[in-house]
Amino acid sequence: MAENFTDIGRIEAIDQLYRLSAYRPVPGLSYTSGKGGKVHTAARMYLEGLDFNLVYFPLKHLGYKCVVGVTGELYAALARPKLLHVLLGISAKLDFDAVKDLWAGITVAAKEHGYTAVHLDLQPSNNGLFISLAATGETSLLTEKRRMAAKSKDLICISGPLGAAYLGMQVLEKGRRDFEKTGTQPDLSVWRMLVGDYLRPTLDASVVTRLEDIEIYPAYGYFVTRGLSDALKRLTRDSGLGAKVYADKIPFEGNSFQLGKELDIDPVSAAMNGGDDFRLLYTVPILHLEKFRRDFQTFDIIGHLAQPEAGTVLVTPEGVEFPVKAQGWPENEG
Repeated sequence: MAENFTDIGRIEAIDQLYRLSAYRPVPGLSYTSGKGGKVHTAARMYLEGLDFNLVYFPLKHLGYKCVVGVTGELYAALARPKLLHVLLGISAKLDFDAVKDLWAGITVAAKEHGYTAVHLDLQPSNNGLFISLAATGETSLLTEKRRMAAKSKDLICISGPLGAAYLGMQVLEKGRRDFEKTGTQPDLSVWRMLVGDYLRPTLDASVVTRLEDIEIYPAYGYFVTRGLSDALKRLTRDSGLGAKVYADKIPFEGNSFQLGKELDIDPVSAAMNGGDDFRLLYTVPILHLEKFRRDFQTFDIIGHLAQPEAGTVLVTPEGVEFPVKAQGWPENEG
């Protein structure tokens, strides 16, 4: 019987496809530049009906979010954005004014994050709007040289609340369903922060410069978009170390637990397995703890690396350790 993706999982499917080729998997595409630094590339595709719903997603916000979504991968690699390629698949239901709104959001974000050039191409689409982006950035030679190997006890730091975007998306979907049933526009004002985290996430465009200024060079960086569990699994796979994250250290938006109760969604599960949070996760040497806390107060320290035999675990306030599971990863990897 033929296997399907549900049975295999995203990570195992990728590994199997690599094994059928002459290539080997790499954490991210990069190469050494003429100046000795590293050039990094990142790519993302967003599909209508799967990644966004135009019923409630303003096109300017969508364009902005898509650029942030690919730029975060560069910041995770400590790279400064340089070039951005944008391909838009336009369906017949979008008029040119709508496309201009989408493009406005793209260019605002591109300017904010310092891209020196943006290339745009358009093509028709029979299956709704799709947005494909490829970004290039460069890590300086000095930063590359000063990045050190990760060690047990290195701190795991996250750039903001987790689970908020997933909860925000759920409240938007609930509002859409209620509107279809009753015709009454939902009042989302009380959930403004959570909805905003989903519709228009932001990133600090100066994060790489600020890290370099205080001479902190994370051994590993990840852009958290598929939940914290996925990022932790990648971290332990790439570093060869274990990781412990503490549930009571995970940051949440102020009313996440109130909304979670109304929607019957556990905010901790949303943080671990939800998506679209758009947060940066860095590992920071424990010797830099005080300096990092002083200059990066928007980051939270949520755990630390450990010896390999510790595995990848979530620690409850009572001290109970649960193996971290992530969608798309084999069940026996934990």
